[in-house]
Amino acid sequence: MTEDRILYAGTFDPVTNGHLDVMRRAANLCGTLVVGVLENAEKRPMYSLEQRVEMLRLASEDIESIEVIHYSGLLADYVNANNFCAVVRGLRAAMDFEYEIRIAQMNAKLFREGVETIFLMSNPAHSFISSGIVKEVFVLGGNIEGLVPSKVFEYMKSMV
Repeated sequence: MTEDRILYAGTFDPVTNGHLDVMRRAANLCGTLVVGVLENAEKRPMYSLEQRVEMLRLASEDIESIEVIHYSGLLADYVNANNFCAVVRGLRAAMDFEYEIRIAQMNAKLFREGVETIFLMSNPAHSFISSGIVKEVFVLGGNIEGLVPSKVFEYMKSMV
């Protein structure tokens, strides 16, 4: 798959060390890993679209062959229109799998022929980390060092 492009899509509000681990591993599977920040009016992110893109760029600047973009709308439409060969999804626990398999099965119906969903298991060291928990701890004044990339932690502190 070294010549192909894979999409890793999410809200990344904020990007965590778990996300970064999946990005590093997924980048080894393809020629280009595109990290797509979803603009979703249904969700109320803590950080703006521009801030989330900037945090991802800071977090991933040492990973070769990675591109950070943003998109809106249906994932399958974006994947099909931009000729991705696969979408990567990170899994932390069985609960994630149950949720993600339903989405992957629906996407299988919507993706053009040949597009796959790839599940990457979380590194056990990051399996408890979620953006939601990180945000809650951060807002309440707790220490999130080691849960988000150091450059993202500095960025988040500068926004307070």
